Amino acid sequence: MDRAVEEVLSPNLYFDGNFNTEAVKILPGEYYITSRDMLLVTTLGSCVAACIRDKVSGIGGMNHFMLPDNKLDSNPVAGASARYGAYAMEVLINQLLKIGARRSNLEAKIFGGGSVLRGFTTANVGARNVEFVLEYLQTEGIPIVAEDLLDIYPRKVYFFPRTGKVKMKKLRNVHNDTIIEREQSYSSKLKAANVQGDVELF
Repeated sequence: MDRAVEEVLSPNLYFDGNFNTEAVKILPGEYYITSRDMLLVTTLGSCVAACIRDKVSGIGGMNHFMLPDNKLDSNPVAGASARYGAYAMEVLINQLLKIGARRSNLEAKIFGGGSVLRGFTTANVGARNVEFVLEYLQTEGIPIVAEDLLDIYPRKVYFFPRTGKVKMKKLRNVHNDTIIEREQSYSSKLKAANVQGDVELF
């Protein structure tokens, strides 16, 4: 394994028997990038995942993030909370460039933003996450070549950076308490962070 071309912020490596490949499970607040032929997997509720790759070299990665529920923001995609989303995106993109991706070759596939959480003080957290990531990628000039956003269902996303292939399924008929509890815990951590100070999500 060539660790020189791999950047990790997810310790959840495993072997996926269904796809017969090494895989990594990405949880809220995590990301993973690699130049190797492997599988990146995440399950999304209200969070968003950006799958970004260099379409020439196959270097790619995935993040999994949510904007903090900041009642002080007058614009849902501006202010302190958007800085967290920008940080999550910048970390992913900068680390891809660090291991050899070229910015001009980057393309994105984005998923998530479902209305699955209850009890948020700011309405439509999933929609805020979607609005943010769409605006961010447009501003950065990174084309979105596939997306599956909003709706009311959690999603499981399988991303193969080497080829760019994505398999996604909406989780319509499963018990989703684990997904919801995981995202609510992540949201609570974001609320406890100092959104006015330095961004240190990861």
